Amino acid sequence: MAMTTRQRARLSKIIQIVIFVGIIVAVVLQVDWKILGENFFAFDKLGPIFPDLITVGLKNTVFYTVISFAFGLTLGLLLALMKMASFAPYRWLATGFIEFFRGVPAILVLIAFGYGVPTAFPGTSWPQPVVVMVSLGLVSAAYIAETLRAGLQAVPKGQIEAARSLGMPAWRAMITIVIPQAFKIVLPPMTNEVILLTKDSSLAFILGASMAQYEMTKIGRDGITSLGAGITPLIVAGALYLVITVPLSLVARKFESRTARTKR
Repeated sequence: MAMTTRQRARLSKIIQIVIFVGIIVAVVLQVDWKILGENFFAFDKLGPIFPDLITVGLKNTVFYTVISFAFGLTLGLLLALMKMASFAPYRWLATGFIEFFRGVPAILVLIAFGYGVPTAFPGTSWPQPVVVMVSLGLVSAAYIAETLRAGLQAVPKGQIEAARSLGMPAWRAMITIVIPQAFKIVLPPMTNEVILLTKDSSLAFILGASMAQYEMTKIGRDGITSLGAGITPLIVAGALYLVITVPLSLVARKFESRTARTKR
């Protein structure tokens, strides 16, 4: 007797459940839980680094993220306006900048500013926070510029025309009418950019620094060799990153839902 559509769907679901449970059981039986615990969950050995992981690592991670985003947002807005300008050289310059910094890895930019600047200009030495801010900010600005440009172009042109008809200068209409509305439109992707910057701040460890400038990845990485706790320090550092990024993800989803309701 031929099976009905509902019966086939039910059989398919049962088969998927059996396969999924089988894979889980196979993995559980293959894992050496003693070694796993010693290398992944040796939390009792983290005492020497735990205060610094919070008071230094977490604080610096948040600090690097904030200053990089502030720099990237300011420059990104300027680039977005330049790319929309009627003066062609502004558009060419903004396009070249955006394409370049979107195309190179952030770690190369950090190395270039961290080690290239002192080499090219002997006697010049930037503090590490400045290097991180400029390097990550430049990369972030390239992405923010495209996001803001899309937001600026999404604002109805009729609002600008109405403002101009009332005698408002173009620059004032842009600042008071267009830009505030554009920021509301691009809040979700902007929140995602903050999340990306939070994770990219972990690249600061390649610059070398004093203990006071360490971020979470650097402290966790050093803890692997000094504590004999396997990769437990990195597990904890990763959990602290989630403390920052998960709430930001929830905020981004809330903004997306609000934007979708507004459009409807």
